[in-house]
Amino acid sequence: MKHIKKTITTCLAALCLTAQAYATSVPEVKWDSKSLIIDGRRVVPVMGEVHFSRIPATEWKDEVRKMKEGGVTIIATYVFWNHIEEQEGIFNWSGQRDLRRFIEICKEEQLPVILRIGPFCHGEVRNGGIPDWVFATGCKTRSQDPVFLSFVDKLYRQIFSQIQGLQWKDGGPLMACQFDNEYRGSGDYLMALKRIAKGIGFDLPFYTRTGWPELSKPVPFGEMLPLYGDYADGFWERSIEETAGNYYKAFNFKAFRSSTAIATEQLGKQNEKLNEGDEQYPYFTCELGGGMMQAYHRRPFVYPEDAYSMALVKLGSGSNLLGYYMYHGGTNPEGLTWLNEMQRTVATNYNDMPVKNYDFQAPLGEFGQTLPHYYMLRKLHLFMQDYGETLAPMESTFPCPQDIAKGDDSFLRWSYRSQGNSAFIFINNYERLQNISAKRGAKLEACGVKLSKLNVPAGTMCILPINIDGIKYATAQIIAKRDGKIYMEQIKGIPTTIALQNGKVMKNIKPQGTRKPVCGNIYLLTSHEAERLFLPQDAEESVQTEVYYEKVKEAGPLRKITIGAKGVAEEPTDEDFDNAAVYKITLPSEAISKSNRLLSIEYQGDCARLYAGGKLIADQFQYGRPFLYGLWRLPEGITEFELRILPLQADAPIYLPREADKTPGEGIKSITIK
Repeated sequence: MKHIKKTITTCLAALCLTAQAYATSVPEVKWDSKSLIIDGRRVVPVMGEVHFSRIPATEWKDEVRKMKEGGVTIIATYVFWNHIEEQEGIFNWSGQRDLRRFIEICKEEQLPVILRIGPFCHGEVRNGGIPDWVFATGCKTRSQDPVFLSFVDKLYRQIFSQIQGLQWKDGGPLMACQFDNEYRGSGDYLMALKRIAKGIGFDLPFYTRTGWPELSKPVPFGEMLPLYGDYADGFWERSIEETAGNYYKAFNFKAFRSSTAIATEQLGKQNEKLNEGDEQYPYFTCELGGGMMQAYHRRPFVYPEDAYSMALVKLGSGSNLLGYYMYHGGTNPEGLTWLNEMQRTVATNYNDMPVKNYDFQAPLGEFGQTLPHYYMLRKLHLFMQDYGETLAPMESTFPCPQDIAKGDDSFLRWSYRSQGNSAFIFINNYERLQNISAKRGAKLEACGVKLSKLNVPAGTMCILPINIDGIKYATAQIIAKRDGKIYMEQIKGIPTTIALQNGKVMKNIKPQGTRKPVCGNIYLLTSHEAERLFLPQDAEESVQTEVYYEKVKEAGPLRKITIGAKGVAEEPTDEDFDNAAVYKITLPSEAISKSNRLLSIEYQGDCARLYAGGKLIADQFQYGRPFLYGLWRLPEGITEFELRILPLQADAPIYLPREADKTPGEGIKSITIK
């Protein structure tokens, strides 16, 4: 993992079709049952969630650029109500809450924006973003209660004051907005929100809502596009077993659009059927798990392959927009009180989250550090950009069962999307935390083209072309097409064969990189080359510096782990940390001068908090990855930290993944600067 703090000079100007279009004029945006259509051309966008108010404003430009370079073509962001109106009538649009400036930066970077304006957002923020003072009035939230809607009207007017002149019709980047989130009641409430917004002046190409759960009364057709999601695991599960819930279904190709695992304890079991009328809408995914947060009681460790597999499966199942939640992690801002979700708060899903940390194990982490799936996912994003117009109208076919049970190794999971005699075959021989074996002698067929006796290694995930750009078939993944050149990736463990439509067949081809074609205009790349295709070379060397620390206080009596309102362990209180073990960390002088580096703490224990100048600046529930802090965010003159660690208790009622240190007690293994 490497942090990239410097401004990135992008080499992917062609990566964002939607951006190109709106940079030159105000293009027409339409949709039909297949896809978005921008200036008459079908597109398959990549939407990346980032929360502007969870990132310092000084970092926005660099981070938006990194998102674009990762292949994101649309930015999605929440406006958390209690981040900007924590006290009634006092709105704060300054600093990292400056919505207008964030949207202006997106415009400068030629990235369209979908604004999620609540009033309820969730996002693991206190009360789902609804301020405490709203509940104190006694009004019925998320309803057509006139008092509540009057508050919403004021909120929306404030948001509109920030986005005037930045709507799509004005040549701005604001393409759409979402009303509320994860709402299950009558569509009349959502329509009331839309009427308020339009009456104020919101005038956008389209509007959205989450497509789960099914509304008790639908909105009129075309008023809001339903968007779907799926995750590899969920902190919200009350179980502390390793593979709780139905997350295995996210790794099966299926026509059913909605997740059967998102917030099932709150929303109930979801029927595996299309909501009535949804087949008339394009299949868009707004919450595809780019990672997962840790609740105190449940701390999933998400692998890069999890995100890649889910994204590929969604494409192969017919989705024509991949939206990642989250694509970029963040840090909760300062407030009058803690702004994290807790069982002790009056709303949301009652999960105990870290006070500051919202890293989410996203492709771009809390401090903008790149995780491996940032690069892995780029391969799909390049494909979606360059072949989206071909892919968008293609129908999905499911040769294997769509209801494969958890861990069932009897089938090779695959699908294909086709139109006419052209197709893309999608293969997913992977399932999270399951031993899925190699499949020998697989027989695949699409559009009359047969691939027989194909040996598919364990963990293989790929897209194969059928009658695409002069290629009859290939056992290599198609990645991109630029300037008449076709780039393909060699699939590990599968000998590369490329059969051309002119009858020529080439077998056992070796990668030659981007400088030499293997045939005509076809270039074969290694996985590493494919993941970094068109990226500038990073000349920075990874240098680690050891950091001095000393223990200054032993841990006091173990806290009593209490069980909260939802029947799971509650996170420690501020008072509990008074009995934590305390370490003093001293930064070396050379680290202070290189402020673009990360402090990395490997520790044993339950959870930890980091303080600077007596102020809490970072925290983590231990789950197997290092506890990080971006040194450039330190107040000037700070050279010392205080680290407080609560010991892990034997038999604590929490789920810790395989990668976590489950040894009772506490201690520091190493502290370095990377």
